[in-house]
Amino acid sequence: MQEPMYIKIHNQIKRDIENKKYKVGERIPAERQLALKFNVSRMTLRQAIKTLEDEGILERRLGSGTYVSSQKVQEKMSGIMSFTDITRANGQVPSSKLLSYRVTKPSLSEKEKLKIKDTDNVLRMERVRFADNVPICYEVATIPYKLVSRFSKDEISSSLYQTLEKKGGYKIGSVVENIGASVANENEARLLSVKKGEPLVTRRQVTELNDHYPFEYVRASYVAERFEFTFEK
Repeated sequence: MQEPMYIKIHNQIKRDIENKKYKVGERIPAERQLALKFNVSRMTLRQAIKTLEDEGILERRLGSGTYVSSQKVQEKMSGIMSFTDITRANGQVPSSKLLSYRVTKPSLSEKEKLKIKDTDNVLRMERVRFADNVPICYEVATIPYKLVSRFSKDEISSSLYQTLEKKGGYKIGSVVENIGASVANENEARLLSVKKGEPLVTRRQVTELNDHYPFEYVRASYVAERFEFTFEK
């Protein structure tokens, strides 16, 4: 299975940042320049940049350009609850709309976060999560495919945690979450029914089984006025 071009570009830009070609807080070249450099369309280039933004590696500043993100304060939230559990605990009805669901090769960041090899396959899901039919967040979840290959698409997309625990016999362990902020781009605005430029809360999460095996890497963008995170120390 050939690696998509936008993943190759994503991995190269990430390597350039790690090698200090682009430093923290520095603006990267314009989309037109990068598209010419990689000999791809602007659409393909934007897909790579958007993935880096979702991962917190780059940040877009309206009217200014795209920059290498600065380090942000990190807090650990107490306990692990899925979006479904959180929504139900608030007395609301959870639902989701699956936008894409495919088995593919991992990007460089997915490989690092999930501690897998280049040759391993991952399941990548893109979806919008709702509470009482109101769109709350847009998320991309990546899971090592060998862990979930025996489960159905519906079992995985509707409630991954319950499927792993009840049908797989696994036990969910710890989680590390990184919370940040961004503004809605055109795609997020359309999917979340908000205006372009509206504030979003971003979350990047790696969840492990109780044997410290990382099984899920999530990049999510929440509508700031519809969701809040509570931290416990």
